[in-house]
Amino acid sequence: MARVAVWAGLLAAAILLPIAADAVGETYYVGLATRILVFALAAVALDLVLGHGGMVSLGHAAFLGIGAYSVGIWTTHGVTSAGVHWATAIAAGGAFALATGLLALRTAGVAFIMITLAFGQMLYFLAVSLKGYGGDDGLTLWEAARLGPLDLGHDATLYWVSLAWLVAALLLCRRLVASPFGLVLQASRSNERRARALGLEVGRHRLAAYVLSGALTSIAGALLVHATDFVSPAYMGWQRSGELVVMVILGGVGTLAGGVFGAAALILLEEVLAGLTQHWMLLLGALLIAMALLSRRGVAGLLDRLRGRA
Repeated sequence: MARVAVWAGLLAAAILLPIAADAVGETYYVGLATRILVFALAAVALDLVLGHGGMVSLGHAAFLGIGAYSVGIWTTHGVTSAGVHWATAIAAGGAFALATGLLALRTAGVAFIMITLAFGQMLYFLAVSLKGYGGDDGLTLWEAARLGPLDLGHDATLYWVSLAWLVAALLLCRRLVASPFGLVLQASRSNERRARALGLEVGRHRLAAYVLSGALTSIAGALLVHATDFVSPAYMGWQRSGELVVMVILGGVGTLAGGVFGAAALILLEEVLAGLTQHWMLLLGALLIAMALLSRRGVAGLLDRLRGRA
């Protein structure tokens, strides 16, 4: 009950954040918080396969790009319906995950990592070649998306929509992890050979989790474009995939909520340190090393430890 109360309080504070920011004239923080929510959604999706399925994907930024270009291409042709954007992102992201997962999931370990990285880079160079949609320079969107009467060009509206997507993803993934589906997924992570010997459909469960993760990450990509009004192949770069992995590890692998903590911690650290020095990446690296040494379960592990002491 105490944990439920804490999460309810955090959700209430998150809902009221745009109102409070507007009251004190600090609307910049609404945009910053929206960015955290978007990357938290992507990190939660990645944690489903990385933390619970043991699948280390270094090409997950490809799904961010799929969601981003789903919005960019439709908007270029005059379609500004967010519902159409999201449906396209889910379908395209899920289809790409299904096609690549059928091949990548035949392997494991380093081979899986390299295959996902290769597929991500293939999609990156495909985006670079799309000269009709900006190519390497990217594409600026001049019309904001709409969801019925809601204008996603309004910062607070986009923030609340992003929050709703994140909460929905957390509830869905939490339900899946606690179900027989999630137990099979975790069994395959712990000992794949034994899970197969017990007759469990390891391959199907892993593929389903990978497809769901890809679809949710594509939604994050679509929301990111709604926030920036800009689409670029850089969304698909391997560096972005690395950032998502860092968010999951920093927050706490296999905790789901750790994706939220990790995204918030990394983005806020970047924001603070960049304002202190131009060599902020050195400081960020040192802090990440310190976190890895202090808590193997990341921010979520530290919070659990503090709660235990309290």
